[in-house]
Formats: sequence, C-alpha cells, structure tokens
Amino acid sequence: MSAARGWAGQRSSGTVSLPRSLLRRAVARDSKLRHLDWVLLATVLSLSLIGTLLVWSATQPALLAQGSDPRAYLMKQLLNIAIGLILMSAVSMLDYRQLRMYAPVLYLVSLLGLIAVLTPLGASVNGSRSWIAVPGGFQIEPSEFGKIAIILVSAMLLSQLRQTEVRPRIRSVALTIIVAAVTIALVVLEPDLGVAIIMVLVLLGLIALSGIRLRWLAALVVAGTLAVLAVLNLHLLHAYQLSRLTSFLNPTADPQGSGYNAAQAKIAVGSGGVFGQGLFHGQLISGNFVPEQHTDFIFAVAGEELGFIGAAGIIALLAVLLLRALRIAARADDQFGMLVAAGIVIWFAVQSFINIGMAVGIMPVTGLPLPFVSYGGSAMFADMIAMGMLQAVHRHRSMFN
Repeated sequence: MSAARGWAGQRSSGTVSLPRSLLRRAVARDSKLRHLDWVLLATVLSLSLIGTLLVWSATQPALLAQGSDPRAYLMKQLLNIAIGLILMSAVSMLDYRQLRMYAPVLYLVSLLGLIAVLTPLGASVNGSRSWIAVPGGFQIEPSEFGKIAIILVSAMLLSQLRQTEVRPRIRSVALTIIVAAVTIALVVLEPDLGVAIIMVLVLLGLIALSGIRLRWLAALVVAGTLAVLAVLNLHLLHAYQLSRLTSFLNPTADPQGSGYNAAQAKIAVGSGGVFGQGLFHGQLISGNFVPEQHTDFIFAVAGEELGFIGAAGIIALLAVLLLRALRIAARADDQFGMLVAAGIVIWFAVQSFINIGMAVGIMPVTGLPLPFVSYGGSAMFADMIAMGMLQAVHRHRSMFN
C-alpha cells in the first residue's frame, strides 16, 4: 500500500510539475516565445475579433431570410483565423534567413497559381477570374500570396550587396522589376486592378528604400506615370473598371448603377453617428443595402453599427500594427530583413487606405478587403503569413542582440 501511495504521489507530483516546466521553458532567456512582438500579436488578434463580429452581423440577416444557418459565415471566419494563426506561428518560428532561401520557391508556386486561374481551373467572380475552387467549399486566391512572393523576391534581389556596396546595382534593380512585372502582368490579366496597384506600389517602395540613386528612382516614377497614361488613353481598362472610375470622379453620374455601392457605403458610415446603432442593429446592414458588406465594404458595417468611436478604434489598431512593423523594419539586422518588413508596411498601409477610402468616398471601388477585418480565406492566410514574417525578423534581432 505504501509503495502504491508513493507511486501515486510521484505521478501526481509529475503531473503538477509538467505545466511548471513548460512555463519555465516558455519564459526562458532563449525561448522563441519570449522574443515575439506581443503587442503586434495582440493587435492582430483584436482586429480579427472585431472583424469576426462585424462579419457575423453583416451576414446573419440575409442567411436568416434564406432559411440558412445564421452562423455559417461566423464559423467559416473562425476557421480561417484558426488556420491563419497556425500559419503565422509556423512562419514566425523560422530563422528569417530561411525566408530568403524559400523566396524563389514561393515565387514559382505563386506564378503557377496565377497561371492556373487563367485556365479552366479558375473561377470567375464579379468579372475577375481570380479564384481556384478546392474541395470543401473553399476557394484559393493566388494573387494574395503573390504579394508575399513579390516582397520576398524583391528583398532578396535588392539586398544582394557586395562588401563595399551600399546600394544595389542597376542590374539587380532591373532583374527585380522584370521578376515582379511577370506577377503583376498575370494579375492584370485576371483582371484584379486593386491587387496590381498594391504590387506596383510595393515594388516601387522597396526599390526606393533599397538606396538606389535618386535619378534612377525618378526615371522609374516617370516610366510608371507614362504606363498609367497609356493604359487610360489606349482604353485597356475593362468596362466595369471604367464605370467605377467614372463614378468616383462624378458620384452623381450613375447613383443607381456603378455608383450605387459607394453611395450606400457612405450613407451607412454616416448613419452610425458617434456611438453607432449597435451590433446586429444596423438598419442599412440588416436590409442588405450595402453590397459586399462582409468583404469589400466591411468598414461601412463598422461605421453604422459601431459609429465613429468604433471605426476610429479600428483605424487606431491598424495604425498600431503599422507602427510596430515600422519599428521592426528600422531595427532589422540587415537590408533583407528591413526590406521584408518595409514591404509589408507598404502593403498593409495602401490596402487599408484604399479599403477605408472606398467606404467614405475618397477612393474608387477596387474590391480590396480590409486586413484581418473583412471576410475571406486566402486574404486572411496571406495576412497572417505576413505577420509571421514580421515576427521572424523581430525574433532574430531580439535573440542575437
């Protein structure tokens, strides 16, 4: 009996000591968890939580009217976040120098995906052939991962400096432009003008931050401006893209047609007042007057139901995310890490500005989601992977400095 009691006591003691052992390892000086940016992680989780509630509120009325499960989008979004957090955790545990090794592989995979959407494998939604349907009712949008590929490949090429060099050679810059142009061209063919704009701005931003001479940068800006003018003058835009641009420049031209989305979004944002009408109580949202209110115009849901305070809170969280990313870029160990973090800053800043601008009428409608807030699988996965890349850059500096 005494031996049995002794064995039981040891087993109980071992069970109690296990959590303590795990906790000691987690807070140890060389622990990977200790060197994460917890403010950045908390910001991402906060935005994801707010976005999940807004998606649930935006989709519940229509699902109830159809007799479907009112929590269908809620459960899908929670699954998207769970998968995204797993991806973020896996990437953040990498030595960020491994990102340089994986960059060419990810670039080639993203190219294959972008080519696949232009084949019969691709599915067309709202005039854009950007998705590949997979089993289980899910869709993959390769262009979202193309943003990551451009950042990694551009950072890799622009950071290949010799010992005496302080700026990339013109050959490296030219190769970066050519490699990125292939991805951007495939996205334009879908067509997905919003994602293409982000890719172009990320590319230009990374080239500028790489330290190239100002005359080279000026030449790139002039070339880009001429390319935009050529697209407009040669009528290369699709009809629906032209109508969106026309509606932005002249909102009263077609308020019941191409200008309807933007007009309803502005009304929804304005009707929220200071404190909003409350979650699940937005009249325009429950009436489904705002098209794509759970994706492109999720900020309109925030404006009506959470009001100015809630909308400002979302903007503040996005600002914190960008500031933490800028801090990581400024403290990176080398040019590759700096460019990776800076590319993510440009991506998230431009996309957030365009999405919020669409809802308040200062930007044309381009179909870009609000990071971590809008409903979506591929967008959420890509956003989480980007946060993992930031954590990898931050963790490497924290551990070796």
